[in-house]
Amino acid sequence: MAYTYNVEKQHEKGKWHAIERINNLVDKDSFMEIYSGVRHNCTSFGMEKKDIPYDGVITGFGTINGRKVAVYAQDFTVQGGSLGLMHGKKIAELIDKAIQARCPVIGINDSGGARIQEGVDALCGYGDLFYQNVRASGSVPQISIIAGPCAGGAVYSPGITDFIFAVDKISQLFITGPKVVKSVMFMDISAEDLGGASIHSKKSGVAQFRCISEPECFEKVRKLLDYIPHYYGDEIVQAAKFKYDEHKKSKHIEKILPENTHKGYDIREVIEDVTDDNSFFETSSEFAINCVTGFAKVEGRSVGIVANNPAGMGGVLDCDASDKIARHVRYCDAYNIPLLTFVDVPGFIPGPQEEQKGIIRHGAKVIYAYSESTVPKVTVITRKAYGGAYIAMCSKHIGADYVYAWPTSEIAVMGADGAIGILYAKDLKDPEKAEYVAEKKAQYEQEIMTPTIAAKRGYISEVIEPSATRKYVADSFRFLADKQSMDKPAKKHGNIPL
Repeated sequence: MAYTYNVEKQHEKGKWHAIERINNLVDKDSFMEIYSGVRHNCTSFGMEKKDIPYDGVITGFGTINGRKVAVYAQDFTVQGGSLGLMHGKKIAELIDKAIQARCPVIGINDSGGARIQEGVDALCGYGDLFYQNVRASGSVPQISIIAGPCAGGAVYSPGITDFIFAVDKISQLFITGPKVVKSVMFMDISAEDLGGASIHSKKSGVAQFRCISEPECFEKVRKLLDYIPHYYGDEIVQAAKFKYDEHKKSKHIEKILPENTHKGYDIREVIEDVTDDNSFFETSSEFAINCVTGFAKVEGRSVGIVANNPAGMGGVLDCDASDKIARHVRYCDAYNIPLLTFVDVPGFIPGPQEEQKGIIRHGAKVIYAYSESTVPKVTVITRKAYGGAYIAMCSKHIGADYVYAWPTSEIAVMGADGAIGILYAKDLKDPEKAEYVAEKKAQYEQEIMTPTIAAKRGYISEVIEPSATRKYVADSFRFLADKQSMDKPAKKHGNIPL
């Protein structure tokens, strides 16, 4: 090439250069650059005198784990990685070709934002990019790596993609930067506190993965691609390297639930014991910790995992957990990844704060996502399944193929204490009726809450011992492997409560 990469300038900031990032992401010697000769055509504000190599973004194709991918990386050392008309068109063209070639798109973002000198042409570049992001959605996976600043309109391209990876002390993602916040809101805030990696992995939920370094980030991207289909219609990813120690795990799973039904436990223990050894790959692990999402292997085949987590807020469903679950369910359904759901949920969270945030609207997303999905769906109720949350968490009523419940699980409108508090409110005030109330509570627990009642109604496929969970899950997914989607009513598309 007639130009040289300004690698040292990035190294001074403790960052890799765009070409180093690409070469460390893809398989060795597999990257093929395209459109390296593209230049801007702006003739105002001194731009006519500037020769901006590859217009500030390196684009091309390569392989990861032996399979083809499309990759682009913005080069902050070239005009601050700013996006102009041709810069945007290069990325848009790459995505369009990836759709046709049926391969994932990975974007490495490190840019100062829109190239101001190009005015509306720069906005056109973003528009072309956003449009292709939307076209690609559900057709090929899109992964965004935030490896520097990403501000203003630029954030909406990663925002449309499927997965966002952020890197500590490097990623900065925000609509308006600290200077604008200060001028408009008179607030002093650092870029890290406004839109750093931890902000978006823990509080906003925008980033599904937070990494401590660029090498770790790229390794996680490579790992993710081992779990997901590389295009719509691709076979579910299989991996022979995962094993399953049935004896060890069946003994352990029997001991996970605490004797005190009000005590929390980490649902990840159950997930690990049901799926292939060391195969669980969690997404959004720091956001909405009252639920768990991710991917795992069952007999070497990828499945999407959704679970309530009693270790976080008792596993209750709030606005953030609802969004997290619904998004993951819709992604898995888009690429025909079977869904395995673990339920231990006391209900939707009560109170004015969540009501004002729109828990009705957010909670409805979970019901909508599961009801709309047509992939094989297996649900395991481990302990509590109360009220509307029982229905929402992939119950038989909204499309689960098989629902299994552990013998001590509780399925009802609400827990015994709450139910008795409503049904026998007057009796509770009379000390002389304490024994009567206790009898009614026991009756409620025995006649209303047990899974055998739901099993008699056909709402539960089978009541199973915890140690048998793996077998039922594996056998069910094997049986459902060739499941066909049912006919849907004639319509363009539904209207999910966003």
